[in-house]
Amino acid sequence: MSKRLPYEGIRVVEFTHMVMGPTCGLVLGDLGAEVIKVEAVGHGREGDATRRLLGSGSGFFPMFNRNKKSVALDLQTPEGREAALRLIATADIVSENFKPGTMQKLGLDYESLKASNPRLIYVSHKGFLPGPYDHRTALDEVVQMMGGLAYMTGRPGDPLRAGTSVNDIMGGMFGAIGAMAALAEREATGCGQEIQSALFENNVFLVAQHILQYAVTGKPASPMPARISAWAVYDVFEVSDGQIFLAVVSDTQWAIFCEAFGFADLRADERLKSNNDRVRAREWLMPDLRQRVAGFTVQELSARFEQAGLPFAPITRPQDLLDDPHLQATGGLSPITLPDGSQTQTVLLPITMGGERPQVRLDPPKLGEHNEEVFAALGYSPEQIQAFTSKETQ
Repeated sequence: MSKRLPYEGIRVVEFTHMVMGPTCGLVLGDLGAEVIKVEAVGHGREGDATRRLLGSGSGFFPMFNRNKKSVALDLQTPEGREAALRLIATADIVSENFKPGTMQKLGLDYESLKASNPRLIYVSHKGFLPGPYDHRTALDEVVQMMGGLAYMTGRPGDPLRAGTSVNDIMGGMFGAIGAMAALAEREATGCGQEIQSALFENNVFLVAQHILQYAVTGKPASPMPARISAWAVYDVFEVSDGQIFLAVVSDTQWAIFCEAFGFADLRADERLKSNNDRVRAREWLMPDLRQRVAGFTVQELSARFEQAGLPFAPITRPQDLLDDPHLQATGGLSPITLPDGSQTQTVLLPITMGGERPQVRLDPPKLGEHNEEVFAALGYSPEQIQAFTSKETQ
């Protein structure tokens, strides 16, 4: 960006892995913070395990670890823990997402740190906030199943997780929001605090609209594939060369839709006068509409709906978005170099500040890439820095 970023001068030290914790650091890093990722090595550890995941996990590290520096430490040794403590002493924020008790065993939990650094903001990302469940091991899929989201996404009797790590990502975002709020409060009080964000509670927040629907109406929300839609035309249609989502969500849009496609008979049908009438008529209306649009192509329907100002969406695969003309034109994608030297594009934060998207300033780092830079500034000699990751400590 051409202007100063809001969190320049803020140092974040993160002990994170997988998605939830790294997302918090990603947000703060994109907004200007110096984020130093401490990666554990030695005793069979080789840094963040997402560096080596295959399949659906292969995108984790490159997506959630840009704009960060990496240092590698053997935290099981006194020297490694001392280096971590010396680094934390320079931090504004510490972020972690290891299982309960891990940071305490290392002497790196909030209670151990706050006395020597009362201004420290400490963000813990967990499976559950403190309570009866907090001893359980949680994953995104676990909380989706127990938190109502998989029930709402799947067909009746067939729970289905969402197609991305929604709770991990949003849980990390809420951790970042908490850190931002704590920074603002520290300006007034001079004191830091502990922030906690959790997968389960995040998931409950996501389904809260359905909880409140039941509270207000007394009727349970049906899974999305079986729901009674609030709008008559709000569905995926099979057409001659693929699928497209089409929506007609108001009486005005219904009139525009009928005119755009020459459906004068539908426009004049008294049974379809209002949106609620059309909802009640879905059983016969939708098969009729599906037959009427089946001969169109996706492109033809897209053009017709766009010209009429009606909502539509071709069914798009994630990889196709790399060539999306809107993302390309608006700078929503940015080139990065991966730790293995290969190049690709990544997705930027979905915000603008003063008309600009926060950019990639640092590529996803190699393991321990910034050991010398970071620890030399803390007074360590080259020999001491080398020892942090030497074979003798592993």
